[in-house]
Amino acid sequence: MLVNRSAALIAALALLLQACAVTPDGSSDVAATSRVEAEASAETTPREVPELNLNLPSPEQCDYVIEDTDDYTFLEKGYSELLNGEYIEAVQYFQRYQRTEASPRANLEAGIAIAYVSMLPRSPFYDPEAARYSFTALKEQNAKQLGVHKMTRLMRQSLINLLILQDHVDDLDNLNTTLKEDLKKREEALKRLRALTLGQKEGAQ
Repeated sequence: MLVNRSAALIAALALLLQACAVTPDGSSDVAATSRVEAEASAETTPREVPELNLNLPSPEQCDYVIEDTDDYTFLEKGYSELLNGEYIEAVQYFQRYQRTEASPRANLEAGIAIAYVSMLPRSPFYDPEAARYSFTALKEQNAKQLGVHKMTRLMRQSLINLLILQDHVDDLDNLNTTLKEDLKKREEALKRLRALTLGQKEGAQ
């Protein structure tokens, strides 16, 4: 009877040991399966992307600057041709600029540039009187207020100086003409005086 109990106890311990030996292996398989499933789930589930903060200023804090869209291409090409002594090409560019822009500022810039060319003695457009006439109206406009090109402002001042010099030249020409007329009158008076003197001498003989 004791033997039977011992044999049953040994059998029960053997079964218990067998169960303990199998259980870890099964647990590890289950754990491995769960880990694989978790990784697969993490790969298929979209990750939450953190919000990107650029620290941009609010619209109320922005100072919007309107860029100058005026095209000075023809005007500056005209300046370049003028510096090279190509007066005809320069005037053509100034006129194209005036037609293209069609604004009070462009009219003033082109008008001053063309008047300036008309004051240059080597220019085929040389005509001081025409330049003076056109500039009379142009100089009344406020170039600084209109924001004209810096070269135009320089030309405007140069044109004023050229016209002042032209006034002096005209005065000198007028003075020279007067002196020539006076000299001619004196020469005629001397001739009459000489003739009169010779006539008196002949009469005295």
